[in-house]
Amino acid sequence: MDYQLLLHLCTELGYRLAMAGAETFRVEESINLIMGAYGLQAEAFSIPNNLTVSIVTPEGIPMTRMKRIGNHGSNLDSVERYTNLSRRICAETPDPATAQQWLKETDVSLAHYNKLWMVLGHCIAAAGYSLFFGGGFLDMIYAAICGMIVGLAGMYMDKLDANQFFKTIATSFLMALVAYALASAGIVNNADTVIIGTLMILVPGFLFTNAMRDIIYGDTNSGINRIVLVFLIAVAIALGTGAAWALISLVMSPPAVVAAIHHPFYIQLLGCFLGCIGFVIVFNIHGHGCSLCVLGGALTWSAYLLTIHFGGGDLTAYFFATVVAALYSEIMARVRKYPAISYQVISLFPLIPGASVYYTMQYALMGDKTAFADKGMDTIAIAGVIAVGVILVSTVFRLWSIRKRKKKAASV
Repeated sequence: MDYQLLLHLCTELGYRLAMAGAETFRVEESINLIMGAYGLQAEAFSIPNNLTVSIVTPEGIPMTRMKRIGNHGSNLDSVERYTNLSRRICAETPDPATAQQWLKETDVSLAHYNKLWMVLGHCIAAAGYSLFFGGGFLDMIYAAICGMIVGLAGMYMDKLDANQFFKTIATSFLMALVAYALASAGIVNNADTVIIGTLMILVPGFLFTNAMRDIIYGDTNSGINRIVLVFLIAVAIALGTGAAWALISLVMSPPAVVAAIHHPFYIQLLGCFLGCIGFVIVFNIHGHGCSLCVLGGALTWSAYLLTIHFGGGDLTAYFFATVVAALYSEIMARVRKYPAISYQVISLFPLIPGASVYYTMQYALMGDKTAFADKGMDTIAIAGVIAVGVILVSTVFRLWSIRKRKKKAASV
């Protein structure tokens, strides 16, 4: 057995999972399971910017490999494919050279949307959520333009290898500047719904979901690291949009505040549907999983609306909708043998408090401390309720999986 090659294989597979945006527990568990299938006990330690794998060979020789994890995005198709590869290696335990070849074949077979599709995904996501948050037809069109600006600016920043904080400030500033300028010129009817719809692209919903799952599985270090990044990105969004508002206020008359339209439920579901389609492209999801992820988003918002219809409060509705999203994701993951994160991220997006984040920033700029505090507490409360719902369902399924695994081991 070539243990050096096996260690290299596991480290590279774990690195690819991490770079695709996989949860910490998935990175470590994939490595540990593969090593266990070959009769070795591994010590895998992963944090958002580093992966370390150690083993001791049967001859008592210790080996360690470390790999730094750089800036990375969210590629859910890659997470699914590398997870399936780790399962295949565990099931068949080929010699390390063959497994290494499988890894290369998986690298080649990965599906990617081209740049045009990625920009289109940003446009659809922004337009859909602009409608979802009360925008009109024209607002959707201008939100799509702002989504295009965010997509193109983000790609350019990636080429420059800009850090996430600066990238978010720059893209949110450019997008908000265009929206506010068009609104001040009387071209855009409601700048708020245009900006809120587009900000959904920048709101770190994926990071937040991953942070919750890391904390659930005991990876507190990684979870806190991601939570801090979520907070920094929220601050960057506020700084970028706030700077755009301040600049427009200096050179033009500030845009008038227009109340959002209260759309009927079927229009809200249409906006949710379109927004989720956009994020399916942004997060690089392919195949049958696309329609299932979009369906999850529609079911989640339907659960929210039904709870409100039957007299539930806002936070209660968020909780039950989160439970529905988490249940749907866990069930689909087990039915289709794909990671739950793929379904959970898209399903939870309609609940992400993008509007609350935006209005919290607006009240801060206007100096309305009371409204700022109230809206800020609402935002924190919604995020907390979503976290509790995800943790509750995921923990139940985690315990059930552990019990099932122990029962199977005992029967062997």
